[in-house]
Amino acid sequence: MQSPKSINGCDVQTSKRLSWILRHGALKEGLNISDEGFILVSEILNSKGFETISVDDIQRIVLNNDKQRFTLRKNGIGLLEVRANQGHSIHNVTKLELIPITNSGQVEAIIHGTYFKFWDSIKQEGLFRGRRNHIHFAERLPGNTNISGIRKSAEIYIYIDLIKCLVDGLLFFKSSNHVILSSGNEHGYIKPKYFLKVCRAIDGYNLI
Repeated sequence: MQSPKSINGCDVQTSKRLSWILRHGALKEGLNISDEGFILVSEILNSKGFETISVDDIQRIVLNNDKQRFTLRKNGIGLLEVRANQGHSIHNVTKLELIPITNSGQVEAIIHGTYFKFWDSIKQEGLFRGRRNHIHFAERLPGNTNISGIRKSAEIYIYIDLIKCLVDGLLFFKSSNHVILSSGNEHGYIKPKYFLKVCRAIDGYNLI
């Protein structure tokens, strides 16, 4: 149930802290995270940075998040728990609700947003998942509304040749908040040979 208080600056900071814990910091903070990525809300509220935060605050933040980054539910014994829907670097989170993408008809496109400062490396080596479990993509370009999986500030859009990727055995999934995810090849890369086109965000100029 939504708290009567509206989203505010404190909520933004709490949302960022919550996102970091659920995606990256749970084990460092000594929190119990399931293989589905869920942590008890009561544990989070007892952890550092949440001393003044209530259950209502968590519920409001989850409800109002414009990119639907979080899922809130009651577990089998009725306790409230929360997870991030994608973006994890915690390797034991292996059972997210991901839908396999097995043909091009399941998505409009697969687009990765990036920045000029990374382009020289990307055009040589490809996209790399780094410490995260997956590389993130979107089906559509950002516009007036936020699109999960791609930042509105992105300077370059990389379109992926899904059919070529699938033929070569690369796996793609869609998260519950519609982010497209891939772990890349055995080394965590999607190589440049799988780039369909690469465009400047400002004018659509093709960079390859």
